[in-house]
Amino acid sequence: MSVATDGLRPTIAARVAGDAEVLVAGADRTVLRRAVARALAAEGVVAPPEVWAQLVRDLVDDLAGLGPLEELLRDPEVTEVMVNGADVVHVERGGRLERSGRTFASDDDLVTVVARVLGPLGIRLDRAHPYADAVLGGGLRLHVILPPLAERPTLTLRRVAAVVPDWTSLAASGSVPEEAAELLVELVRARRNLVVCGGAGAGKTTLLARLLAEVGDDRVLVIEDAPELSHPARHTVHLRTRPGTADGVGEVTVAMLVRNAMRMRPDRIVIGEVRGAEVLDLLQAMNTGHDGSATTVHANGVEEAIVRLEGMALLAGVPQAAARSQVAAGVDALIALGRARDGTRLLTGIASVEQVRGRATTGTLWRR
Repeated sequence: MSVATDGLRPTIAARVAGDAEVLVAGADRTVLRRAVARALAAEGVVAPPEVWAQLVRDLVDDLAGLGPLEELLRDPEVTEVMVNGADVVHVERGGRLERSGRTFASDDDLVTVVARVLGPLGIRLDRAHPYADAVLGGGLRLHVILPPLAERPTLTLRRVAAVVPDWTSLAASGSVPEEAAELLVELVRARRNLVVCGGAGAGKTTLLARLLAEVGDDRVLVIEDAPELSHPARHTVHLRTRPGTADGVGEVTVAMLVRNAMRMRPDRIVIGEVRGAEVLDLLQAMNTGHDGSATTVHANGVEEAIVRLEGMALLAGVPQAAARSQVAAGVDALIALGRARDGTRLLTGIASVEQVRGRATTGTLWRR
């Protein structure tokens, strides 16, 4: 919060909490703006229109949002916000990391703000539950982890693109050249099973969404931890995992949802990201008639992606030979993404996957 609002906050918060409109209509931002304006007027605050508007906005940010981070999140160029303690805030803007001047009053204030945002979602954040994941309004992904698991309270916010970029804009930015885009569309329409690989922030989910926009009227079952692939195809059904309760019951995993998806008449099954043994369920789906399925995996290249997929299949308890055979038989093509020195996300290669003596081997279809 800005210095100008520090002294006003407790008084304004008390007035807003008792505001008749807030009590009746709830505390959405529109209602809060009016309530804050009334509270400021009741306190006798006088300011020029532009200062008044900023004062109201700062107070609403502090009372209902993520405080000093809200101004950063209003910038459409900011794709991620990283808070490494109250006074260390970085943002990713245009693919580049930079230090922000926005800060919280203290680490305790940071934790209070995040806990307040998580509260209405039914997510605890305290000593017993020192980390949390959530999806906020507008598709904003939140992850927070507290001491002693981290040196200081650490918050990461990631903005999910509201609009899937078209091939023309991807070509114009240099991310996906036109000839590569044509090949990718051909692979999707030929119902090839695809794995998009790359490091963190390489644009895997964005490219996967663009690929799924090419499936026509196929029924697509999308399985995710959080809603990043928002209706990428015309006929999309979303399934989402669920964490267990504090007593360890009620958990719904990706693997469970894949098995459910296979009973829901899918044309294609898509997992937002595979991280473990659930890859075996996806590979079995790919090998049993659900052609054109897809996923993403953290890996720095196509060869590394093969190794990771095989390793995750081993986690499901299958022998190494079977894991290799499942990957080789299930995956048709790998799509690799990377980042240039200036932070630009780039398609780096497209590789075919063939089975040779029970193992997956790759062949180059396109390379930057």
